[in-house]
Formats: sequence, C-alpha cells, structure tokens
Amino acid sequence: MEEKNLKISIAHLYPKLLNLYGDMGNIITLKKRCEWRGIDVEFEEINIGDSIKNHDLYFIGGGQDKQQEEVAQELYSHKNELTAQRDDGAVFLGICGGYQLFGHYYQPHDKDKLEGISLMDAYTVAGKKRFIGNVTVKTDLGTLVGFENHSGLTYLQGETKPLGTVVVGNGNNGKDGLEGGRFKNVFGTYLHGSLLPKNPHFADYLIELALEKRYGEKIKLTPLDDKLENETHDSLINKNY
Repeated sequence: MEEKNLKISIAHLYPKLLNLYGDMGNIITLKKRCEWRGIDVEFEEINIGDSIKNHDLYFIGGGQDKQQEEVAQELYSHKNELTAQRDDGAVFLGICGGYQLFGHYYQPHDKDKLEGISLMDAYTVAGKKRFIGNVTVKTDLGTLVGFENHSGLTYLQGETKPLGTVVVGNGNNGKDGLEGGRFKNVFGTYLHGSLLPKNPHFADYLIELALEKRYGEKIKLTPLDDKLENETHDSLINKNY
C-alpha cells in the first residue's frame, strides 16, 4: 500500500487547557512526518463541551492542577467511548497530567481525588518533591530523551508495562527506576519538551500503529532524512550523561 494513498486521523484533546512545556510540538511532529510522506492528515481539536469522534490517534498534554481538574471531569464523561476506541486499536499518547488521567486516579495533597478514565492500570498520588530536569530512558523502541517537571508519583499495576527504564532523571516516581506506561496502544509519559521532535523514531512508531488501526495491516513507513533530528537526539543523550 503506497503512502500517498494513506490517511490518518488525529485528535488533540483539550489543547486550550493542557499544553505546557511545548506539548503542541508533538502534534506538529506527527502531522509533518505524515505530510512529508504524502499521508493525508485529518485533524481535530477537541475542547470542553465537544463530542469525541472516532480517530486513529489521540493526544493529550500536561497542565497545571487547576486545568487538570477541569479536564478530568470532562474526560471522565467520555470514558466509555475512549475505552472502546482503545480496545479497537486506537493509539493514545498522554503527557504528564494527561498521562495521570489515563490511569485510575490522581490524588492531590489537599483536594478531592481526580478520577481518571482507566485506559491503563495505574494510579498517581501527589509527592512532596518536584522532579525537574532532563531525562534519558532506555526502551525497546530505542532511547528516549526529554524533560520532566512533575510532583505526581505514578505507579503501574497489572498488565500495564513501563515505557522504559530511567538512565538519567526520576521518571514515574523516583523510586522504581521506571518511566512511562503502556497498555495495548495507550502510552503515557512524563517527558515534555517536546517528546516527539526529539525522538522521531518514536513518532514514526505511533504513526505506524495508527495506520495499522485504520487499515488492519502493518505498514512500514519510508525513512525520512532525520540527520538533524538524530544529531539533536544524540547530543541530548551525551548532555544528560
């Protein structure tokens, strides 16, 4: 199947509220890496009060506690349709606060628990220390680099597996040496900064999964000239070490 005949649909969940530390760069990267290959991109922003249609890939970023509270209630109202999309093979990527809401709940220090939508078997509680700085993570998909800024402590359970092992930084909770989570095609991570521009190999992996969801077969993307992206990625690894 030729790439120029392919199409992908991407939804950006609540960008007006959850878009800290350059998270919009993840959407730009996904769109451009499709367009450079001639893959048609259907894109939709979903904000408070909007219905959620079926898409191949859903992205949600991070935000401050106040914005996260507002999104949590709205997102929970769409739990059933998003769970159905997960089980149908749709790809989800959640960053920081969005990652936390993919789990069962986030428990702040002095506020009511924020209910998540349980796309993965995980939960988050507020910690006393804020984790800030560059992160390097070893994964089965290659090394990931990024920047973390969070005080939430996330713990994985059951069939939810870590995205990778922390080499530099704190990751999910600063204790177990793990970063991010994955269940089916649902991915969560604390890596901002932005994640996908710094890790084009991971961006392409998500696109391939989304295409497989749409077309029902594995589609290998044509490599792009990622010389500058890879040099940036590798320089960050060296800097972090």
